[in-house]
Amino acid sequence: MVWTDVAAWGSTAVMLAGLILLRRHWARLPLLDADPALPADPPSVCLCIPVRNEARELAAALDSWLAQDYPALRIVAVDDGSTDGSTEILRGREATQPARLRVLRNDHLPPGWLGKNHALHLASEQPEARSADWLLFADGDVQASPELLRRALAFALGQPTDILALVPAVDVATPGERLALPLAASAFLVLVPPHRVPDPRHPAFCGVGGFTLVRRSAYDAVGGHAGAPLEAVDDMMLARRVKRAGYVNRVALGGPDLHLRMYHGLWDVIRAMRKNAAALPIWWTIPLALPLAMVVGLSPLWMPFAGHGGLALLLWLLVPALAGDVQQRITGLPMDLLWALWPLNALVMAWGTAWAFVDRLRGVNHWRGRDVSLRG
Repeated sequence: MVWTDVAAWGSTAVMLAGLILLRRHWARLPLLDADPALPADPPSVCLCIPVRNEARELAAALDSWLAQDYPALRIVAVDDGSTDGSTEILRGREATQPARLRVLRNDHLPPGWLGKNHALHLASEQPEARSADWLLFADGDVQASPELLRRALAFALGQPTDILALVPAVDVATPGERLALPLAASAFLVLVPPHRVPDPRHPAFCGVGGFTLVRRSAYDAVGGHAGAPLEAVDDMMLARRVKRAGYVNRVALGGPDLHLRMYHGLWDVIRAMRKNAAALPIWWTIPLALPLAMVVGLSPLWMPFAGHGGLALLLWLLVPALAGDVQQRITGLPMDLLWALWPLNALVMAWGTAWAFVDRLRGVNHWRGRDVSLRG
């Protein structure tokens, strides 16, 4: 058996195993109750929103949180040096609902902090957050149906829970977004087994930038965002630290009632990978792992030339059918014909990951116009 045969059968095995895990994990993703009851005196929640140049999505996101039917909700938004009109949107909403929303402006990023982490730290230190029973962290582009927080709190209160992440639906518009993001969102479920996240003996953990709800006491016990100020994947790593401290982590489905448009165009997707793709402690394995991932991801394109056209066709059809079905259920939207071009995602991944690796070698993390040193 020549090496091309090994690569073809190996790529097929990896892809099929991933699809099996995706379907298995999707089937075990808990759902929120549709209309749960809350205690007569529900716990207080402070929503902390970091905002840096989010004007395109911010107004709709803020309106959705201001419209929540959860009675004990306060919102603290940190305007982290925005220059695109986000400041005006924030101040306008604050003027109309000052009892629910307070806005802070921050123009200075101290050494040793990433911008989002510092903004969330500032929000968590405000009086509304200090006195809250729960903290909710959500990005500035996230929209929620009016009952979403009430349903999430009822889920968290109904069983031992200290940190709860909800999987959102991803909104897409441009061809690049439509191609790259939905199947990437499905890949997240391959890596995170929902039924294992609450198990204290299992290493699985989950935090989501679109919705992470954490008990104030658990947040303080791990030092909050100040405990890992340079952690680029702050949502996942916060969940990891909380679970490792002995608290209970859970994950449930938020979409389509929780949704966000993460990026605007393919270039935004690649820039986001530049921030996150080399953020894990094993980033130094990228030169070895990336070529292998490219071989697997591009397998339907090269396998016919290696005499494995049948395997290539099988993978080409199965990936959008099975992964796309999961996305349809999360978003409530029909299948997109562009998903048939899914192997091209490997090129996007390679570009963004290589760029992130170069930044990591330089000792910097880049996001929204900022280069932050990762070397103390």
